[in-house]
Amino acid sequence: MIDFQDRVKGVLISTALGDALGAPVEKLSYEEIKKQYGRVNSLHTKWYKEDLSIDESLGKRRGNGIVTDDTLMTLALCNVYEIEKRHLDAYDMANEFAKEIAFRKVYIPEFDRDTILIERLFYPEKHIFLRNVLANCDPREGGYGNMINCGAAMYIAPIGIVNAGNPKGAYDEAISFAMAHQASYGLEAAGVLAACVSKAFEENITIADIVETAIHYAKDGTKIAIQEITDLAQKFKDENATLDDVVDGFHECLEKFSPMKNDVHRKIEKLGIPTNHYTPSRVWSIEELPIALGFIVYNDGEYYKSIYDGINSGRDTDSIGVMIGVILGAMNGTSVIDVEDINTLEGINKLDFNQLANSFSSVAKQIIARDIAVFEEMKKILE
Repeated sequence: MIDFQDRVKGVLISTALGDALGAPVEKLSYEEIKKQYGRVNSLHTKWYKEDLSIDESLGKRRGNGIVTDDTLMTLALCNVYEIEKRHLDAYDMANEFAKEIAFRKVYIPEFDRDTILIERLFYPEKHIFLRNVLANCDPREGGYGNMINCGAAMYIAPIGIVNAGNPKGAYDEAISFAMAHQASYGLEAAGVLAACVSKAFEENITIADIVETAIHYAKDGTKIAIQEITDLAQKFKDENATLDDVVDGFHECLEKFSPMKNDVHRKIEKLGIPTNHYTPSRVWSIEELPIALGFIVYNDGEYYKSIYDGINSGRDTDSIGVMIGVILGAMNGTSVIDVEDINTLEGINKLDFNQLANSFSSVAKQIIARDIAVFEEMKKILE
């Protein structure tokens, strides 16, 4: 039996690990990664922008275990739970979470200095502050008008933890909280990933159980995309297909759910050209979650192989790594993670995973214990 606290620690470390492994090659295509790196299978990887000018790299650094906003926003959400010590909703996004990203300084490893997190965030995540603080909207409408992407899903794992073993509760809370940030299939992915993390905390859980949970709670294009990608992944697994075939197959399948393909860079010559990229839709899906589940199925849940294949598949590599990591970290705890990788992540990012896991798991246990007490009282009513 894996201890609850060890599973929590596994989720937090795996967030950082998947993030840091994928960050140096984020936005490169599968073919570009193969050409420049062969295969990324180490935290000690040079960022492909490292030799560019300061303007092109925006003064950031990556590689050698440095984490990005995926990890920092996950830890910010943990902090909100530790402050509130209860389940969260959109108003908490607009209040305490906004304080975490815009007013409380943290160490930003990519900048190698302490500053407010919003200085590092991508525009769709800055939307949280714009809509909920500056525009003073109803938090339940905060996600309206945002670029639809995986920004909410990438940090949603803590909601799966505080609803461990209750995927319906995790899905509902993730939707309620993240609606102040995201909308459409970007919001849907957050709910589904939270449900998967919650399910992964159950004893003797299988990969098939995780996929079934994802498909059960997913709606619209997200549901169909997960069904098709995981079915394809099982076919590739049975055929012992190569990674080339798997990546090509996944990306071809996703074209009807995500029209961007490898066209993920934003350049001045694109401005003014009409596109449906990142717009709301009931028939589309983000790519990251279906791909993450696909590689978990293809590798039968093997921890490092799943993450490595995910980050080498190209495009939004760090978030794909995170989504694979949080599911498998919840399932396995820390036993599957190399100590050297943990030490690297802690050292360069100034993190203490023991302290983080101890603190957050204590709060999560309190929240879950209150839920159980309420359930017991409800049972008495029926007796």
